[in-house]
Amino acid sequence: MKKFLVALLAFAMLLSLAACGGATTTSPSASAATSASAAAKTNFKIGIAMPTKSLERWNHDGSYLQQQFEAKGYTVDLKYSDNDVKQQVNDIENLIADKVNLLVIAAIDGESLTEVLKEASTAKIPVISYDRLIMKTDAVSYYVSFDNYTVGKLQGQYVIDKLGLKLTDKSKTYNIEFTAGDPADNNAPFFFNGAMDTLKPYIDAGILKVPSTQTAFQTVATAKWDTTTSMNRMQNILASYYAGGTQLDVALCSNDSTALGVTQAISSDYKGKNSVIITGQDADEANLKNIIDGKQSMTVYKAVANEAVVTVDLTVAILNGQKPDAGLIKSSNWKFDCAYDTKSYNNGNGIVPSYLLNPIVVTKDNLQKELIDTGYYTMDNGVPKAKK
Repeated sequence: MKKFLVALLAFAMLLSLAACGGATTTSPSASAATSASAAAKTNFKIGIAMPTKSLERWNHDGSYLQQQFEAKGYTVDLKYSDNDVKQQVNDIENLIADKVNLLVIAAIDGESLTEVLKEASTAKIPVISYDRLIMKTDAVSYYVSFDNYTVGKLQGQYVIDKLGLKLTDKSKTYNIEFTAGDPADNNAPFFFNGAMDTLKPYIDAGILKVPSTQTAFQTVATAKWDTTTSMNRMQNILASYYAGGTQLDVALCSNDSTALGVTQAISSDYKGKNSVIITGQDADEANLKNIIDGKQSMTVYKAVANEAVVTVDLTVAILNGQKPDAGLIKSSNWKFDCAYDTKSYNNGNGIVPSYLLNPIVVTKDNLQKELIDTGYYTMDNGVPKAKK
């Protein structure tokens, strides 16, 4: 009997040891818990604050971002703020209250979000400044945009090439007028300065003349990038400086919504017979139609679908606890050019690490190759339509 009890005790001890050893393996219940934890890592909620639906490009940005994030399994709360700063602040407050895991913000006014982003910082919600740099806050983790100074340089260089300008040749002069963007948009001075810096040597040499003398950014700026505002201003310029037969050769516009207004003014109020060079940016559908019809000369295209890809991959890295840098470009294996910049963009509180994509010039000659063949747009009865 004693032998039996000893044997029974030994067997019980073996079972106990087996149970202790089993703690190092994954039981079915532990496996389920691990799977649930892994799933939770993709169960993130992203808050997106876009400026307005009234400009075509922001509809594209919002749509691309939402599609990309949802493809990753994330929940998306997308807000459009009707170009109303107070509304955007309210939208962001609501997103913070809803406990989003990360904010993507294209600011209406780059200097208006300081206070609300203190709330995001307190809640430890990372912020990606999208396309427009958010100013005067330390809450911004990263900036994703295009090389905005280069946008202006491309516009200026197009004018130089189209007119065949040479600093050594002053035999002919040309007249140019400038239309810049919204002073509240941090990108607008970059666009303008890129173009002005490129063209200034020709202005200083007297090869390019500005009959209105309006060359300061604040003078030529267009609040909210508004088409009607740019049209009215150009109509006034034409009436004041070109009514007597003076020829306008170039209307340098920082983007397509302002170019649309300038084109309308030239069509209705310009008395000259020449074709005016008109620049733009964003490849809005109405402007692409004008390019095909010969009314607008070029636009600078920023592939916002690619901007969305960078933003989403950056978000994934941040939410996975990483601190992304230039290595993200290599590891992501993007099929487009992008640079990591830690010098150029100071938001008044310090340098914001930035991912900058390259813009391209689109004209009637390369529109098919750059927009249609690449799949960014389709051609619908001779009119380019952006893919939704």
